[in-house]
Amino acid sequence: MDETSPCTAGTVLLFVPNLIGYFRVFSTLTALVLMILFPDGDYWVLAISLYIASFVGDLFDGMAARKFNQCSVFGGLLDMITDRCSTLGLLYVLGMLQSDTQNLSQLIFLFLILLDISSHWCQMFASSGEHHKSAEANAKRNPLVLWYYQYYWFFGYLCVGAEFTYIICYCLHYLKEDDFLFMPIRLFFYMCLPGCVLKQIINVVQLSSSCYAVAEEDASKRVRDANQPNKDKKLT
Repeated sequence: MDETSPCTAGTVLLFVPNLIGYFRVFSTLTALVLMILFPDGDYWVLAISLYIASFVGDLFDGMAARKFNQCSVFGGLLDMITDRCSTLGLLYVLGMLQSDTQNLSQLIFLFLILLDISSHWCQMFASSGEHHKSAEANAKRNPLVLWYYQYYWFFGYLCVGAEFTYIICYCLHYLKEDDFLFMPIRLFFYMCLPGCVLKQIINVVQLSSSCYAVAEEDASKRVRDANQPNKDKKLT
């Protein structure tokens, strides 16, 4: 885009990172459709490949935004919605694939969905206009949440570990023990699982910390409102 030309909403919608975002949405939706319409696994390799392509695209849209100076609020929103809906969709599929005798597994996937959406939504709501990952937004939060967003290697391992734990669960549903890839993928599962468990702990802490931050803001507002009449009286 020419730096001297006026920027319009249409221009923002066609930013390079946002185009990558649209590809991610298409890949995720196609993957979920294949997973749900063909539970017998006719297209499971294609479905999980598309899902992984969408997940990897999350890295490239951020790189493109910085390279082309095309960071935008819309891009951040698109990225956040795609991330959350992709994970929730895959967790739904994993719950769907469980038989009727595995109600506990279905319940676990349901709780993971509820925890993921509630913790991230509350974190966004409590950020008071700041980016939800910024040090400013998390200044008064639980130290574990601040540390999670501050150290990228820790953040990356937990996010990748959680996502690939779900991806591998889907793959293992179709792979047989005598398949060549079964053991390597299972080994990778055990490498990712600690990250997934830690991510759920972070989600619980993030949920409670952000809710407490909102309650603190409510309390502060009530104190300010209660003191306002006293100030008005002094002025008169």
